[in-house]
Amino acid sequence: MELYISNAGGEPIYAQITRQIKEKILAGELKEGDALPSIRFLAKELRISVITTKRAYEDLEAAGFIVTAPGKGSFVAPQNPELHREESLKQVEAQLQSAIEAARRGGITLDEVRETLQLLWEG
Repeated sequence: MELYISNAGGEPIYAQITRQIKEKILAGELKEGDALPSIRFLAKELRISVITTKRAYEDLEAAGFIVTAPGKGSFVAPQNPELHREESLKQVEAQLQSAIEAARRGGITLDEVRETLQLLWEG
């Protein structure tokens, strides 16, 4: 499993790991029952603290994306369609917020944004 860590941005490393694993689950790259790398192995591969990796896995488990079996490891949890929908909605909202900010900076009207969205939606 490939994960990319950046020290340049303001996003904490554990949050980068959490976000990327969530994205892989939502995109279907990781499926129900798939094993995740052990906390220690992932920490070693990414050259980060075990505590940081543990925090990411705890956050993923709390959010219902993974389950951990003591002595066996962490696995992708059975996915709740509502959880997927909610995560997708959060991602869309974040992207739209960025688009709105760019439109405002560029002097683009709400009607122009609506028209563009409609065109993109229809393909």
